[in-house]
Amino acid sequence: MGTGTWQWGDRLNWGYGGNYAVPEILQAYEASLAAGIRFFDTAESYGQGKSETNLGRFIIEAGQPVAVATKFMPYPWRLTRRNLLTALKHSLERLQLPEIDLYQVHWPFPPMPIEMWMEAMAQAAQAGLIRSIGVSNFNQNQTRRAADTLARFGLPLASNQMEYNLLDRQIEKNGLLSMCREQGITLIAYSPLAQGILTGKYTPDNPPKGVRAAKYSRQYLKQIQPLISLMRKIGSSHDGKTPAQVALNWTICKGTIPIPGAKSLAQLQQNAGALGWSLDEAEIADLDQMSERVIS
Repeated sequence: MGTGTWQWGDRLNWGYGGNYAVPEILQAYEASLAAGIRFFDTAESYGQGKSETNLGRFIIEAGQPVAVATKFMPYPWRLTRRNLLTALKHSLERLQLPEIDLYQVHWPFPPMPIEMWMEAMAQAAQAGLIRSIGVSNFNQNQTRRAADTLARFGLPLASNQMEYNLLDRQIEKNGLLSMCREQGITLIAYSPLAQGILTGKYTPDNPPKGVRAAKYSRQYLKQIQPLISLMRKIGSSHDGKTPAQVALNWTICKGTIPIPGAKSLAQLQQNAGALGWSLDEAEIADLDQMSERVIS
């Protein structure tokens, strides 16, 4: 498991700087290290670089080895390989690191082709600025194109980061998850808790606020309650695991690396409770079936 840091600087979606800020996320970072979770995922676009800056500061202050993933955003005004290299150097400065463990193209946006960005990635790897190359939100065809381009340089495509959780299983249905397994591409699962919906915290009487309210309406929250109830039941048979811990363990059992976010010590500790145990095959099958029922 890793720790996602979208919340560590984003005001619009998560309200950073409101009811939480540096003291709270620093506690989450320290708790992550204490739990043995040393993979941190960020991006230049999270809080316009604030997430990278906070993470870099924490890494320096703690002085403990960690693995860092960040992302390049191919904005439509970025038209050359040099744009990627410049963005990478800015990320390195904010993170206060000599190299990035995993550098990812955040989205397969036009106008520039995937092949050009992969060539720039290869150049950065050859320069010793990144250790591994990944993509995010790439479909099967786009993933193959990225992998094929890197192969010309003798480099593997290390990962594809996709939204994946019990309420969004598109990568299972469209074959992307199977393809990644076959080709040795690690699938990193972002939003493994569906932006908090799978924690069981939100109900038709207590819906989320802000931008999440449009996606997860009261009717939708009512529709998924049988799944939440099943998660509670299964969790109770594993020494009282929470729905969130069941949801995260499910993504691990599916062969992915989840990167749940954490704005506080309590959230990080809850995430860490998904480790050290495993759902059995019957429980996974039950969750799969209930998931299909409530989202179909």
